[in-house]
Amino acid sequence: MKRQAGQVVAAARDLHKVTGPEIIHSLIKDFTELHGDRLGEDDPAIIGGIGLFHDLPVTVVATDRGQSAAERIAKHFGCPTPAGYRKSLRLIKQAAKFHRPVICLVNTPGAYPGQSAEEHGQGAAIAQNLLEISQVPTPIITIILGEGGSGGALALACGDQVWMLENSTYSILSPEGFASILWKDSSRADEAAAIMQLIPEDLLRKKVIDGIIEEPTDHAAVLSNIDQVLQQEISHLQKLSTTDLLRQRHDHYRQF
Repeated sequence: MKRQAGQVVAAARDLHKVTGPEIIHSLIKDFTELHGDRLGEDDPAIIGGIGLFHDLPVTVVATDRGQSAAERIAKHFGCPTPAGYRKSLRLIKQAAKFHRPVICLVNTPGAYPGQSAEEHGQGAAIAQNLLEISQVPTPIITIILGEGGSGGALALACGDQVWMLENSTYSILSPEGFASILWKDSSRADEAAAIMQLIPEDLLRKKVIDGIIEEPTDHAAVLSNIDQVLQQEISHLQKLSTTDLLRQRHDHYRQF
């Protein structure tokens, strides 16, 4: 039976889902966080650094919504600022320099929409990520853990593969925003979600994503599933030449 999109949206927003920091703690050995965009700022909504994944050096970039109320406010509820996107781009380019695969973990409603973000070049920062990350010569895998909202998520999902947990969404905007624009009525969000085709099954069918990761209620089982996918797909991508890697990436995005 096909799942109701509104139910998946609710599950994607569950505060008890597996988080980026949890995955880093469980799967990445000797993780060292790196800070700053090299322009004077550091966005706490983006965690990035280097570590070992099954003894393989990797770079990890993850959005972080925070746990406590104070953390969530400081991290803009997981909405990155321009500094966050610049930091992520810096770390991903560094990964290419040292031939490290990149793992991106995304759970964000979208880029931070505040006045300060606009004044500091939010649109330009996202555009620069799209331009440069799509051409970085190292394997890049993104896993959407909850919400994959708009360009804020796409700026970290323009590498080789995008996978989604089964209770996650990936869309151009929120169902509430869609309903407000289309019908001037945000209460019709469930109806909008069904039209938007933002759940993993629809996106896999359209070849927007590469796979769906089963998401049982037990976090240990989810982490194990993520671990298996990352091992398998990183190994596959590392076997490709740089030319083939970039050509395959280009062809993937040209198809839609």
